[in-house]
Amino acid sequence: MPRSKKGKRGSSKPGVKNGMKGESAASDDELTSDILSHYSSASETASVLEEGPGSEQVDEQTAQEETEDKLKQCIDNLMDKSAKTRLAALESLRQAFSSRVLYDFLTGQRLTVCDCVERSLKKGGGEEQAAAANVFTLLCIQLGGGDEAEEGFKSLRPVLTSILNDGGANMAARQSCARALGLCCYVSTAEEGEDLVKSLALLESVFSSSYPNREGTLPTPKPGLPGLHTAALQAWSLLATLCPTSKLTELLELHLPKLQACLQSSDVNYRIAVGETIALLVELGRNIDEEFEVEDTESLCECLKSLATDGNKHRAKNDRRKQRSIFREVLHYIENEDFTEEKIRFGVESVYIDGWMRKRIYDAFKEILESGVRHHLQYNQLLRDIFGLGPPLILDAATIKGSKISRVEKHLFNSAAFKARTKLRNKVRDKRADVM
Repeated sequence: MPRSKKGKRGSSKPGVKNGMKGESAASDDELTSDILSHYSSASETASVLEEGPGSEQVDEQTAQEETEDKLKQCIDNLMDKSAKTRLAALESLRQAFSSRVLYDFLTGQRLTVCDCVERSLKKGGGEEQAAAANVFTLLCIQLGGGDEAEEGFKSLRPVLTSILNDGGANMAARQSCARALGLCCYVSTAEEGEDLVKSLALLESVFSSSYPNREGTLPTPKPGLPGLHTAALQAWSLLATLCPTSKLTELLELHLPKLQACLQSSDVNYRIAVGETIALLVELGRNIDEEFEVEDTESLCECLKSLATDGNKHRAKNDRRKQRSIFREVLHYIENEDFTEEKIRFGVESVYIDGWMRKRIYDAFKEILESGVRHHLQYNQLLRDIFGLGPPLILDAATIKGSKISRVEKHLFNSAAFKARTKLRNKVRDKRADVM
């Protein structure tokens, strides 16, 4: 909410200006709601269209035009004098860009959005900078890589770099800029490109400050730094998947030994990011040479076993559970090259996450697209190319209907699963009782 003028709090008779600001804030929320509801109605109309042409086509076109008008209003609001209005507009665009593919619309608005985002990054507060970096990342994903995304990345890379390197900048803004530099470079840069080399070096300079000193002691991080190190390391490891063999060999030799020391970090999320990065680098090394092994594998495996069975009571229960789960996976991969495959379903299709490299790529897109990642897997050509899915499928209503299981089948399946879980839990309880 906007700040009220000096005076009595809770006054029932605000001034005219305050009233206008309140209306502006409400209208921003309504704008976001309207855009998302229009998307929903457009999707419903599309499903009706599958049953037959007619007046529904007009309805879909009208909904699309109304949606684009709302989006244009959000873009106009990015130039508003009010920071609150700009922030609300950025949030509306973030939700819109993550939930739908808007390539045709954004092709004509790209330069305007880039200019507005750059202004927010240069002149906005920390919260606005973080939101602007996220919107720019989504814009690059929407544009699908290629020349347009590369041009946008080259123009905004200096300001993203400046914020990331600014020790006095807002920590959330620095994290968002680290993620933006990684993902935007990933979608817009060719292998061995100058942007790739520069981005790798920049991100490396951020997280390498967490490496042990000459005496082998890990530095004590300042508040907020582990989160920044995590974002930079994850962005760096994403870009590492693009590196040619010569560059990758250099990275493996330089970073694997130092990352092993960081497994003793006091921050659970950074420890997990380090563990996943080690597994990813080992996988990339084995892709180059099947006989690739980490130096002092025995010591690494002992450390991983300790983290996979960590029962330290001063750590939060959820943190311990998450850490144990991840490090069991990392340990199994280092020892036996085992990886628990994950199946991601969207529409009538699926994508399989069958290795650490694929997991890092999927996690990077999921983090920025959130619940919209499945929609983009279904319709965004960039993601479909990355995951080898081919062109988007065009399905008729009969095919879609045939792919769905009935409510009765769902109920039977869920009932069977519930009974199986209950039996298993009862067995575990019986064993515990015997032990007692």
